[in-house]
Amino acid sequence: MKKKREEQSHSVARIAFTSCLFVAICFLCFFTSVNQINLHHVMKQSASALFFTNNLQMPPAACDTSEAQNPSSPPPAFRLLIGILTRPDQYRLRNLLRLVYRTQMPVAAEIDVKFVFCNLNKDDQKTLVALEIMYYDDIIILNCTENMNNGKTYTYFSSLSYMFSGTRNSSGSSSRPYDYVMKADDDIYIRLGPLVEALNPLPREDLYYGFTIPCREMNPVNHYMSGMGYVLSWDLVEWIQSSDIPKNHTDGPEDKVLGEWLQMGARGKNRYNAKPAMYDYPIDVERNKCERELSPDTIAVHRLKSQEKWIKTLRYFNATQRLKPSRFYHVPQSLGDYIHPYSFN
Repeated sequence: MKKKREEQSHSVARIAFTSCLFVAICFLCFFTSVNQINLHHVMKQSASALFFTNNLQMPPAACDTSEAQNPSSPPPAFRLLIGILTRPDQYRLRNLLRLVYRTQMPVAAEIDVKFVFCNLNKDDQKTLVALEIMYYDDIIILNCTENMNNGKTYTYFSSLSYMFSGTRNSSGSSSRPYDYVMKADDDIYIRLGPLVEALNPLPREDLYYGFTIPCREMNPVNHYMSGMGYVLSWDLVEWIQSSDIPKNHTDGPEDKVLGEWLQMGARGKNRYNAKPAMYDYPIDVERNKCERELSPDTIAVHRLKSQEKWIKTLRYFNATQRLKPSRFYHVPQSLGDYIHPYSFN
């Protein structure tokens, strides 16, 4: 009898053990299945995040400082195209200028910065410039041979109406892509904020704005603007394209020639002299009246012919003030200020 009860007890224990084992196996299978689904979901989400992060690494195609893509932001005060006349081989300078303009404080206007030069004539240019266009989309190549005083400026202004025909600006209007067009040298530092403040109250028609030549002259009437950087309203750009006056008079010092076009055509009646806020980099201020000491009210500094002059100018205007603190780097304000945050000595 005792032996029979023991056998029954063992039988019940085996059944209980088998049942527990079966339940455990079912639970394990279910848990594994759920985890596989979650793992697949996590891997999919991670891949999407990686793709999104890679997209963020691409720079903006143009210097749009108006935040025009945000539908809640106010419309820009005006639209300005800055065309920097340079040469195809100036790769390093273009990269510096991209840094200079894309890191400036946002402004109330819509500003596009483009690099302008004539046809490519070297194999390396065809490859390297093509890569720049693919990555930055900020280059205009004119149908001309590279020159200083044989019509490059005329080709620039006369080509814009055709290039931008049919395009729409940020407000959705196709009537005119820009209110103003600027021609600038590649050795000038333009402070976009002060430039926008200076242009904002000015007329949008028949406007000619810049640094009046000769250097001592303050009245822009009957004179012309220095090639360092001057602004024309869009209607004058269209007039240059359509009028026979510029077309038949392209040779000579180009910025002086442009002033002659406007005089001959009775155009550019709204003339504004940007002095003293635009000037040449100070080397010998007493002797050269185009020069001025660096000043907080500056709109533009010209003749930055070396990296040293660029650095001194950028440091004076505190161009790196928007640099955010991070554990990934330490940028000293001076050479004697280099105390790395990870120095544990």
